[in-house]
Amino acid sequence: MAETEDDINRPDFHRTVPPGDTVERHVCRQCGFVRYDNPKVVVGSIVRSGDKFLLCRRAIHPRRGFWTMPAGYLELNETPDAGARREAMEEANAELDLSGILAVYSVPRLSQIQVIYRATLIGGFSPGAESLEVALFDWDDIPWEDIAFPSVHWALNHDRQVELGAAVPPFANPGGENGDLLPDGQPLR
Repeated sequence: MAETEDDINRPDFHRTVPPGDTVERHVCRQCGFVRYDNPKVVVGSIVRSGDKFLLCRRAIHPRRGFWTMPAGYLELNETPDAGARREAMEEANAELDLSGILAVYSVPRLSQIQVIYRATLIGGFSPGAESLEVALFDWDDIPWEDIAFPSVHWALNHDRQVELGAAVPPFANPGGENGDLLPDGQPLR
């Protein structure tokens, strides 16, 4: 039976280090059930159409109005590649051909692991429910100042390195980066 938030807020759950473990967790006082809080998995894609990049202007918070790659949380019982395709369809009404994993990023403060693919756009696109607009950008026209999240910057630049033959994926967070700061050094708000 699946556990709910109401279950862990009951008085028979307490925070303790279970036997054989090293981390404090929610444990049922009656039966010893251990609730493991695990990271969320985000899946997405850097999508190309020729030399252009598909970006979506967010219609939802956080960072509403800023540009991002099509990405979102992986659903239960879904493979990462299927999730990346679903997110592109939800956000950009776009069908993708995935060509492999570009990067696996970590954003510890959000307990996120991000699996980012390289992809090619198949056919057209239009804004989905979570996007104000969707557009194709040449590299020099990407709205860098209005990119939603540090990992979008990372992924675009990592994809560019691959395209130029300067590096081979998969990538991880750039040295010392953990997703807390925008490229100009300002805190992400």
